[in-house]
Amino acid sequence: MQELISHIAALGIEITPTTSLIIIFGIILLTAIVVHFILHKGVLRAFEKRAQASSHLWLQIITQNKLFHRLAFTLQGIIVNVQAVLWLQKGSEAANILTTCAQLWVMIYALLSFFSLLDVVFNLSQKFATASQLPLKGIFQGIKLVSAIIIGILVISLLIGQSPAILISGLGAMAAVLMLVFKDPILGLVAGIQLSANDMLKLGDWLEMPKYGADGAVIDIGLTTVKVRNWDNTITTIPTWSLVSDSFKNWSGMSASGGRRIKRSLNIDTTSIHFLDEREQQRLIQARLLKPYMDSRYQEISEWNQQNAADHSVLNLRKMTNIGTFRAYLQEYLRNHPRLRKDMTMMVRQLAPDANGLPIEIYCFTSTVVWAEYESIQADIFDHIFAVVDEFGLRIHQSPTGNDIRSLAAVNHR
Repeated sequence: MQELISHIAALGIEITPTTSLIIIFGIILLTAIVVHFILHKGVLRAFEKRAQASSHLWLQIITQNKLFHRLAFTLQGIIVNVQAVLWLQKGSEAANILTTCAQLWVMIYALLSFFSLLDVVFNLSQKFATASQLPLKGIFQGIKLVSAIIIGILVISLLIGQSPAILISGLGAMAAVLMLVFKDPILGLVAGIQLSANDMLKLGDWLEMPKYGADGAVIDIGLTTVKVRNWDNTITTIPTWSLVSDSFKNWSGMSASGGRRIKRSLNIDTTSIHFLDEREQQRLIQARLLKPYMDSRYQEISEWNQQNAADHSVLNLRKMTNIGTFRAYLQEYLRNHPRLRKDMTMMVRQLAPDANGLPIEIYCFTSTVVWAEYESIQADIFDHIFAVVDEFGLRIHQSPTGNDIRSLAAVNHR
C-alpha cells in the first residue's frame, strides 16, 4: 500500500487521508467489478452453456436453481471483505462500515446459496420414485426457516455489535411471543416429520377428510399446508398439523392392492320369499351356475328328511327356498365374473331385515382401481342381478311411486 501511495505521490498528486481513502475504495471497487465479470460473464456463462448441452439432469437442476450464481455473489462479498481488511486501517470508521456491509452481503447470499442447495437436493429427490412420494417439501421448508432465523440473529448481532449468544439469551423472554408467531410452522415441521417417518401420507395419495371437505389426490405437502385436488377439480387446503391431530382416510392401500371394494345391497320384498316347488326346481337346475348347488343341496335335504322320517308337513320338512337359491346363484356369479379378484374377500350375505325388506349385500373386490372401470363393473353386476331376480320368484322392495298409487286407484275404481 505504501509503495502504491509513493508512486501516486511521484506523479505530483497530493496524498491526503481523503485521497488515500478514495484510491483504496477505487481499487476495491475495480477489483469487485473485474471479479464479477470474470465469474458471471466468463465462468458461469460457460457453465450454463455446458449444462444446457449436457444430458446430466443434476447439471440442469443446479442451473435452474441458480446455485453457482449465488455462490459467486457470496465469493464476491468475501473478496471485498478481505480487501477491506488488507487495504483499510483496522478499527477505522471506513473499515468498519465496509467490512460490516461485506459481512452482511456474505451472510445473505450464503443463506440464499443454502436455499438453492436445498432446492437442488429436493428437485433431484423428486426424480426418484420412492423419495418423490415422501412429504420432503415441508421438512426442507422447516430447515429453511431455521436457517433463516439463525442468519437473522447473526445479522442483528452484527449490526448492534453484540455477541449472538447474548442476543439468543435475551430471546428467552420472548419465547411465548415467538411460539405464538411461529406456531403453525413449528407444528407443521413436526407433523411433516411424523408423516414421513410413519409413512402416513405421500404425494399422489387419495385422501378423504370430511372435516375439511377434502376428497381427492394430494398434490402438495408443505410446511404449513397440504393441498388436495378434489375429484371435482377444486383445491382444498388443509393445515399440515391437522393430519396428525385429526383422523383421515388414506386410500393408497386400496390402490396398492390392485382391488377396489364393492359393498352394496339390494332389498328383497319379504312377501315374495317362499319354498321352491318341483317345477321351479326343475327350471332353476337348468342354470349352469346353479346345477352343482342344486344337486348337492337336493341330496343333502333328501337324506335329512329320510333320516328324520319327515312327513308332508311343511313344518317338519326341509326344503329349498328361493331366497337361499338366489344367494347361491349370486355367489357363483361373482366367482365366475372375470373382473373380480378371487384372492380377496368375496361373499353374498343376508343382513337384518327392516321396514325396507330383506337386504342382500354383495361384498367383493374388482380387479381394477380405475374409478370409471370400477363403476362400470359394479353397474354391470347389479344390472344383471336386477334382471334375474324375477326368475327366482322374488321382488325388489321399493317405496310406492306415483304410478303405483294410480294403478291402485284404478283397481279400486273398477
